[in-house]
Amino acid sequence: MSWLEKLLPGVAQRGRKKADVPEGVWQKCSHCGAMLYRPELERACLVCPKCDGHLRMTAQERLESFFDEGTIVRFAEEMEPIDRLKFKDLKKYKDRLTAARKTTGETESIIAAEGKVFDIPMVATAFEFKFMGGSMGAGVGERFVAGVQRAIELNAPFICFASSGGARMQEGLFSLMQMAKTSAALNLLKAKGIPFISVLTDPVYGGVSASFAMLGDVIIAEPGAMIGFAGPRVIEQTVRQTLPEGFQKSEFLLEKGHIDMIVHRAEMRDRICTLVRLFGAADLSVVPIEKPADYEGGTPVEAQDVISNDAEPQNDTDVEVIAAAAAVAAEGIDAEDAKPAQTAEPKKAEKKSKTSESEELTGLGVPSFT
Repeated sequence: MSWLEKLLPGVAQRGRKKADVPEGVWQKCSHCGAMLYRPELERACLVCPKCDGHLRMTAQERLESFFDEGTIVRFAEEMEPIDRLKFKDLKKYKDRLTAARKTTGETESIIAAEGKVFDIPMVATAFEFKFMGGSMGAGVGERFVAGVQRAIELNAPFICFASSGGARMQEGLFSLMQMAKTSAALNLLKAKGIPFISVLTDPVYGGVSASFAMLGDVIIAEPGAMIGFAGPRVIEQTVRQTLPEGFQKSEFLLEKGHIDMIVHRAEMRDRICTLVRLFGAADLSVVPIEKPADYEGGTPVEAQDVISNDAEPQNDTDVEVIAAAAAVAAEGIDAEDAKPAQTAEPKKAEKKSKTSESEELTGLGVPSFT
């Protein structure tokens, strides 16, 4: 404050004019605290240009950034949460639902949609974390199953972008039942040979992480996403131990083998499309390779023999992934250089005694219980 303002309070303010800044133009990064211009942030898929932190997206923003423009068709909108238990804690459940709908513009914490990604038909569900913490109730289970059924009808890959605090306590056992219901629905996809790709975004906890979120054929996570069952603070208080640095972050889970890969949001479309092509979905004309009954290894399989030319990879990294997958598909081929491994002369199968089997298991580090 200047000496003039001390003597004559309010003088400086009278000469100033407040700039008219529209609401929502600027947003603060939740990772580094930088003030970011919202239109530029949206063009960057809500990734901070200062620290590369991945900010939370709404469910609609998530699907718009994933599907090709103009191809999104939402469905199962009629499936909404119901207050069967007439639940009340500090507030009535129906009042919480009303407030969540007003805040988000959505009727449930998950939306289901179909569309195309690089002209490949796909079905996806995305969680809206601002709707009661993305909690899973009966309505979420119904929409998830509807997404699975739609994927089966279209014979299209099913993608789920999870972001949830877990089961919705206001629905009691109706909520917990959705863990089994959604997991059982995924068995239908498995029976049809349709791939399910689970994408974990910050955060994924509770009943969602303990059910369908960790059942993907491929489990992807965004950088820095928090993933677990109970939170770190609860775990520390329970076990009375200090948890390791980075505990429950996606990088920690990748190191421990709980997820398959971490993918930057800007690369998510390309990576999922590549995985779909490797799965041979979306009518990509994968050439089947029939092996004779006495097959014991042979010539290497080239990537172009497995994937037709009309399924062009997105970048050089994709070519390497496809080549490695093709090499692994050929028995006896090393994935790094795709060179045939030395195979021994075929021998007649000999019946092994229990003693020799036990010795082999022990040599592999498997304990013997006989």
